[in-house]
Amino acid sequence: MKKHSLIKLCSVFISLILIFQITGSNKVLARDANEKDLLERLINEQGDSIKKVFKDTDKYQVQILYTRVSKDENEKSNFTSFSYNLDGKQYFYPASAIKLSACVLALEKLNNLNIDGLNKDTPLVIKKDRGSQKSQSWDSGTKDSKPTIANFIKKVLVVSDNNSFDRLYEFLGQEYYNKTMWEKGYKNFLVMHRLGNPMSSTENKYTNSFDFYKGNEVIYSQPMVYNTSSYEFNNIKDLTKGVGYISKGKYIASPKDFSKANFMSIQCMQDLLMAIVYPQYIEENKRFNLTEKDYEFLKEYLSMIPRECENPKYNYNDSYVKYFMFGDSKEKIPENIKIYNKIGCAYGYLIDNAYIVDEKNNVEFFLTAVVYCNENNVFNDGKYEYNKIGLPFLAKLGRIIYGYELNSKT
Repeated sequence: MKKHSLIKLCSVFISLILIFQITGSNKVLARDANEKDLLERLINEQGDSIKKVFKDTDKYQVQILYTRVSKDENEKSNFTSFSYNLDGKQYFYPASAIKLSACVLALEKLNNLNIDGLNKDTPLVIKKDRGSQKSQSWDSGTKDSKPTIANFIKKVLVVSDNNSFDRLYEFLGQEYYNKTMWEKGYKNFLVMHRLGNPMSSTENKYTNSFDFYKGNEVIYSQPMVYNTSSYEFNNIKDLTKGVGYISKGKYIASPKDFSKANFMSIQCMQDLLMAIVYPQYIEENKRFNLTEKDYEFLKEYLSMIPRECENPKYNYNDSYVKYFMFGDSKEKIPENIKIYNKIGCAYGYLIDNAYIVDEKNNVEFFLTAVVYCNENNVFNDGKYEYNKIGLPFLAKLGRIIYGYELNSKT
């Protein structure tokens, strides 16, 4: 046998072993992507419990968007998308998945302000202007213990910190936040409230005042802002959910109303992530006014796993905020696989919005999905099937797509 043929055969053999290890499947997934029902077919090839969720999509409210990334002879990227049960008008609670939008817009706002000395690393103080609000002038996660936009973003992306998201929300202001996203074409989007400091709808319209410092000098002061606009969902379906919910320790036997809650569609989530990873390929109006350093900063912390974070230090499993492929595992993620993502987890909804890369094996793809894990349809009772249904489903889905991508390279 010729040397180059032997090398090729060994390469194929190694790839097949890796597919078996990552997917846990005893067969190679089909390679033909030129079909409408690719996702459903790939799932049906699996002989395990993942099919249970697909057999009852109404119950589990599954939506999936998978986008392949290929390169032509000139190294230009091409994108081919496949979806399952995708519906931009179907309500689901986005939870922390909405936080990525605040990170991007906060960086853009700093650039648009264009004030000398004002950037993501500028120390700041957040004031308490109303009784419902919280002030902040100290942050244990920075070297000098002073809060910064950069550190808020880092904590949002590495461990999905709620307080840090709230601070970005307050820096943006509710009206600016929504209006900017809509103007950029992210239509199926609505942010109505903080996540770490429960408030009424009215109080969430007020956002704290900020002072940014250079030494002891205030170089930018942002007053408290109030959003005079009122928002309603247009043509969004099923805003009331479940059969009951817990409120102030009491069970309320009626569906929970999400009409004053946040919303972001699966398509919107993936478009936003693509605008960070491949800004040059996205529609011009959907791009953000960010520098190359801004993009690198976002990508660094989108892909960082908690143990890699130096300041602050975190003691979480690699899978803590990496649901696709590894959400059902406590093992370390292999070094050759990078996952740039933002998850969501609340009210029984599990979401992951990810760009997954394996440079060693020339694999890259986008995958965004939501699954509902609330068997009794009661909210706030703490009885959600995240570990039993949601995480195994998303982990297996990620492994199926990864295995398909890996096989297509052999």
